[in-house]
Formats: sequence, C-alpha cells, structure tokens
Amino acid sequence: MTLDAAELPRLLAGLAAGAKPLDLDAHRAIFGDTLPITRRTLSRAREQLIAEIGRAGLTGKGGGSFPTARKLRAVADRGGTPAVVVTATEGEPLSRKDRLLATRAPHLVLDGALTVAAALGARRIVLAHDRLHLGVGGRLRAAAASRPELAVRGAPDLTVQAVPDGYLSGQETALVAALNGRRAVPAFTPPYPFERGLGRVPTFVSNIETYAQIALIARYGAAWYRAVGTEQAPGSRLVTVGGAVASPGVVEVPGGVRAAEVLVAAGGLSEPVAALLLGGYGGTWTRVDPAALELDEVRLRATGLTLGPGLVFALPASACPVAEVAAVVRFMAGESAGQCGPCRFGLEAIAGALQDLCADDPRGDEPQQIRRWATMVSGRGACAHPDGVARFAASALTVFAGEVADHARYGRCERCDQPSVLLPSRPSSASSLVDAAGTDAIALGGQ
Repeated sequence: MTLDAAELPRLLAGLAAGAKPLDLDAHRAIFGDTLPITRRTLSRAREQLIAEIGRAGLTGKGGGSFPTARKLRAVADRGGTPAVVVTATEGEPLSRKDRLLATRAPHLVLDGALTVAAALGARRIVLAHDRLHLGVGGRLRAAAASRPELAVRGAPDLTVQAVPDGYLSGQETALVAALNGRRAVPAFTPPYPFERGLGRVPTFVSNIETYAQIALIARYGAAWYRAVGTEQAPGSRLVTVGGAVASPGVVEVPGGVRAAEVLVAAGGLSEPVAALLLGGYGGTWTRVDPAALELDEVRLRATGLTLGPGLVFALPASACPVAEVAAVVRFMAGESAGQCGPCRFGLEAIAGALQDLCADDPRGDEPQQIRRWATMVSGRGACAHPDGVARFAASALTVFAGEVADHARYGRCERCDQPSVLLPSRPSSASSLVDAAGTDAIALGGQ
C-alpha cells in the first residue's frame, strides 16, 4: 500500500483526535505488512538507504536539523557492530509531538528503528524515554512485544529504557551517558556518539520523529517524500502549536509552510497576540507577520530564527512578556548540568537580571548586562544549552524592546504577577502513571 504522496497526513495517517492508538494490524493496513529492509538484503540496503535519505533531504527533527544521511554514513563508516538509540525523551516542556508519535503511532517509529538497525547491522536498539513519562515507555514496550520480527532468532535486542527527566535528557551525549549507567550530563566531544556511544560502540542517535520519517522514505522513496514541502524544506513535519490558539496540539504540515497556516491548522488565534515564539525555550521570538513567515529552517536561521524541535507558541497580549521570559530563563538555568561556567554562572546571572526587571526597583542597566552575558556564554559550554538560553533571552530583548525599557525604568507592571502561560508545570512522579492517557488527549490537526 502507498499513501498518496501529495496529501497529508503522512506521519499521522489513520489518527484523529480521540481515536485509539494504531495497533499492529491498523498500522499494517495503512503502511503495509513488510519492512523494506531486512538482514537478508543488508549488503546492498545500507548504501541504498543512506543514498535515498540523502536525496530526500531529511534532517533531524529533535532541534539540531543535522542531515540524517551524514549521521548514518558516519556510523556506517566506523565498521564493527553499531547500536541504535531512539530519543523519545522530549525535554522541551512546550513540545508534545514525540509523545504523540510514541503513544499513538509507535509502530511507525519501530519500523524506522528496525530499518536503520538492519541497514547498519546493529545488534542493539534502545528506545529512551523520560522517566516521568511512563505511559510512553509502556506503549513502546507493548508495541515491541507485538512485533514478530523481534521474536525470531538473530533479531536485534530491543529495549525500552527510562532516563532521568529534564531538559537535557534529549542532548545526545547526556542521553548516551545515562544509558551507559553514568550521570546524564553532556560530554565534551570528541569522541562523538557515532565514534563511541552506547556500550562504547559506534551509535546512531536520533529523534523519534526522524525514525518515523526514515520508515516512510525507506518504503516510498525520496521523490515521494519531496512531493510536499519545498526544495529547501522537503517533506512534512510535526509542529506543536500552543498559546493563544483555539485548539492547541500537534499538527502535521508541509515543510516551508507559512506560520499563519500553522495557526489556522490549530483552530486560529483565540485572542490578540504579542509575538510568536519559534523553537521553544531554546528558540527565538518574532513579530514578523505570520502570513509572511515561512517555516523553512534554512531561511529562518539566515534571519536568526529557528523552529527547533518543531514548535510555535502564540504569546497572548494579555501576558507580560518580560515576566514570561524571566520565568523561562530561571527554569532553564535550573535545568543545566551545572558542570560548565557558562551555565553555572552565566545563565544564573541572566536569570537574576531578568527577575530584577520584574522587581519594584530595577537598577536600569539590566538589559545591557543581559546582552553582554548572553554574548559571553554562547559557544563556550560542553553542549548548546547555554547557547539556546542566550538566544532566547537576547531575542526577547530585541522583540520586546519597548516592554523591556519600561521595566528597566519603572519595574514590575500590573501583569507581572499573573500565572505564567509559557511555563507549564512539569509532570510529577505521581502523574507519570497516567501520562499515556494525557498524551491521547492532544488535539490533532493537519493540512
């Protein structure tokens, strides 16, 4: 069976809000009952898969947007018996897309992981999830238990493993460290995971959506993948839409779609908006007209913006942007590994200055100090965590320049003490047991 190349949804085919997750029979009815690559075809499949993914132009969907074919090639060229890691941790608090795939379409993810493992000759697959999202782990284990390919002799060893919760749980060197039984902190590189990762063997690590996309490309090909999207942003992708929209949730949209169309897919704006946040807590703010804003990562980065892990948040005009930014930066300072100076001291200083702007008697020089510290921390840590926070804060100073100046002069405003709309509460261990049910309630949209 082949999905219509020119239509969406693809990743979310067969799903609708309130519908049951796709079991193996339902999955096969939509996508077919055989994997395109098995160990019997390994000798030629590796090169074919890498080439096809390269022609498709697939990039990682966890936030880095690194070319997937180059990562596959790096692991394949190391030789030996590599490992495969699926990142389903979703450390970005505003994002929901990875949990959606894990709990509603787990077999598409498994197809991708098994395809990559077969092509690389990997004997071990680990699907890693945040330990506070036990529902994700449960759904992935149940799906894996129903796969006949995993029960035959010679099948790769597939495990689903919980790792410590937190924003950095998706950073690949921190994730590999956790899976290897060490503290989940980013490592200075090299060596990179493709050189020495899980169990000290070359390891292909990628986001859960990337594996689902690999499953589609392996089945239908690069030309099919590129039938939607643009030359620079081919295919479709999942975007979590939140804030002042009528139906917050996850939508599947063509690459390069305009932000206005994404907002429409989420039911349209529910109230006036102060600005859009693209990319989440490590992302960027913009007041560009959504009708003119193309969500093409190449074009976005050329203007200092990023879609990151696929996130658009419409900040309501009723919120205080300075207080919202201060709350997020304080949260992000606490989420760092605390092993490098830029995070331990730089992020703490930026967070403190932003909080001072929302106090009764600011000094007035906080904006200048924040800009200086943001420049100092960028590019100096073991990972990109301080870079993302600095980008987020510096972007806010530019986009909300008027509001920041008012706070630097007068201090807190009447909206500063409102509950934050941008900083949702993280799940607790008590709520983690029902995480799957909560994920099922996510609104689905498409184009």
